[in-house]
Amino acid sequence: MKALMIAGDRSGAGKTSISLGIASLLADHHRVQTFKVGMDYIDPSYLAAASGRPCRNLDGFIMQGSEIRTIVDHAAQDADVLLVEGVRGLYEGADALTDQGSSAEIAKLLHIPVVLVVNARSITRSAAALVKGFMAFDPEIAICGVILNNVYGTTHREKAKRAIEHYCGIPVLGAIPPDESMVLEMRHLGLVPYREGEMQTAFRETVDAIRKTIGNHLAVEEILSCAGEYTPQDTEKSVLTPASDQDARIGVAFDEAFNFYYADLFDVLRGRGAEPVFFSPVHDRLPDADGYILGGGYPELYARELEANTAARNGIKEESENRTPIYAECGGLIYLTGGIHLSAGWRGAEKEVSFSFCGAIPGVTRMPSKRVVKYVEGFSCPESPLGEGSFRGHEFHYSDVRLGPNTRFCYRLTRGGGIEGQKDGVLVNNTLASYTHLSPVPSWRMFDHFVRKCRSPK
Repeated sequence: MKALMIAGDRSGAGKTSISLGIASLLADHHRVQTFKVGMDYIDPSYLAAASGRPCRNLDGFIMQGSEIRTIVDHAAQDADVLLVEGVRGLYEGADALTDQGSSAEIAKLLHIPVVLVVNARSITRSAAALVKGFMAFDPEIAICGVILNNVYGTTHREKAKRAIEHYCGIPVLGAIPPDESMVLEMRHLGLVPYREGEMQTAFRETVDAIRKTIGNHLAVEEILSCAGEYTPQDTEKSVLTPASDQDARIGVAFDEAFNFYYADLFDVLRGRGAEPVFFSPVHDRLPDADGYILGGGYPELYARELEANTAARNGIKEESENRTPIYAECGGLIYLTGGIHLSAGWRGAEKEVSFSFCGAIPGVTRMPSKRVVKYVEGFSCPESPLGEGSFRGHEFHYSDVRLGPNTRFCYRLTRGGGIEGQKDGVLVNNTLASYTHLSPVPSWRMFDHFVRKCRSPK
């Protein structure tokens, strides 16, 4: 099968919209499996909608090479094309002197070529110097072509194209003009997730506009001539392979308020013999289940609706008090607290407003607070419903959870900050809630422990 990475020369180069358009156009005639470098929920939601297949995340800081290949091979089994969207600039990673956590690391690990998206605003011949520097920086990276973005007119395009092809010896595959229709809607934690119901019509309109622009200025099928070959290995016995007996039910909050999940989570759960049962804390009553998972999202934007659904709120609190295993990340943590206070002036509010949530965890949430996006590392205590062990993950929030002095924490972080200093993972009964987001495949043993705990919670 064909495999290719779309990477940027920097953040804001336009690779997300361009990757989205390429995935959508290729999906007209090919089975396209998309991947996103880095721990990101929102870009993958777009790529999944465009390709019609779940997008998978790849991260060299959180995942080992064997885990990355397991994820790729599992997802690629019946695909024709593997399309990887990079993160930030091609060489940006966890530190200054290694490529760990970068797009370049993934390209080398999978042995796939890279198409470099260059923000060509106000540069022509200098674009060739930039591309040549990217090519020389790491000779193990095969940059096979360039897409120019923000190109103003024929003269700009032809001058930059001629310089790059002369000095760098690789083709310019297209030149995209500035176009407001290519801009994806932003929010305080980044782009707006596709899964939100009211966003779907607007998203389709945006994708149609992006498809038109990309199709007019980029020969998408020619991109496949730059692609490399990738052969997936058999994954019949991987952690993502469903167990033959699904003997546990895990209720998973999934709606417009809670939709930050990595696609691998549901495969990991099924591989442990647990069937995810999706429900909406905004709209539904709590389903009958052996345990519950409350992922991240934007509960602050649906606070009024979440407060109004007292059946779900009371059901969660009752399950927590009954020691049913519950695992919550970030938005799920917020929902488990007693409520949320939204400051005056935030998102246009004239005065501070407050809403009640589950109250399973004593404490309150305040927004906004300092924006936090970082990797974390730490250890989980034996009493956790996810068990004892080390982990790597990430934080991604704009809130501050304030808890009482007797709060018990189950995570000790050695990198990054949690709810209180280096403490994260509030533990109440068999309920664990944290700002830390876990990547499912590297943390599969923790989810295995959670499923086993759900079968025998006491």
